[in-house]
Amino acid sequence: MLWPELWYARQPSAGGSTMQLIDIGVNLTNASFASQRQAVLDRAYAAGVEQLVVTGTSVEGSEHALQLCHELDESAQRLFCTAGIHPHSASDWTGDTEKQLHALLRENRVRAVGECGLDYNRDFSPRPQQEKVLEAHLAMAVELQLPVFLHERDANQRLLEILRDYRDRLPAAVVHCFTGERAALFSYLDLDLHIGITGWICDERRGTHLHALVGNIPRGRLMLESDAPYLLPRSLRPKPKNGRNEPAYLPEVLREVALHRGETQEDLARHSTDCARQFFALPVLKDTSEDENLQLC
Repeated sequence: MLWPELWYARQPSAGGSTMQLIDIGVNLTNASFASQRQAVLDRAYAAGVEQLVVTGTSVEGSEHALQLCHELDESAQRLFCTAGIHPHSASDWTGDTEKQLHALLRENRVRAVGECGLDYNRDFSPRPQQEKVLEAHLAMAVELQLPVFLHERDANQRLLEILRDYRDRLPAAVVHCFTGERAALFSYLDLDLHIGITGWICDERRGTHLHALVGNIPRGRLMLESDAPYLLPRSLRPKPKNGRNEPAYLPEVLREVALHRGETQEDLARHSTDCARQFFALPVLKDTSEDENLQLC
């Protein structure tokens, strides 16, 4: 029996070349990946996940994400990151935090502001403080003209109220790991936001409502993400013994989203990758399959 990432690595596109995917949200700084990060990336690349954006959720975590980009991708072609403070940690915000983030956001490998936003589900930080910190992130995004990587749980209306004051000055923003209902989706699309879809759509217990929604996301607004090590796609076969999600399993999210959008996996891979590349200003990678085909001739 093949491991899932090896099976996906062997699946060619209709044109005979491996599909290129971009994982716009991987928590590579997570301790579960410690001492295994290069192997995790190698499996991702083998599965066609050619570029990844490492999520920063604190000053320390954002610094670590940037460090990993430099250490694990000296070519500066494959690995990039965000820098921000997760709403769970909004209570830790100080004047020094803002200065540190501002410096990080000027680094070339940092391509978005965030993960920032509002989480009214667990309320680990007081809501007024979450809102204050979100606005500080949005102000920096406007100043530096960087896109925003947003987190939202049970706070759709309040997030919209705050975003409306900044939207026309922001280059772009993506609602990371969208899990909401129809009204929330259309409210974000009406504000010209991008939508990130994860393995949540593969969860038969809580994600089936997304099946009818993903077809409403226009091309040019839809991106795919693993959110690894979290949100292992429950439809994945065979399942990894350790139960941990990896970027190498992003093709399973691709498969599920393509199924419910009524489009081919190749088509979805193409336009979602183009969208992510434009959103994060990522370099275009050379298709090595062309060189391989030439060598076979």
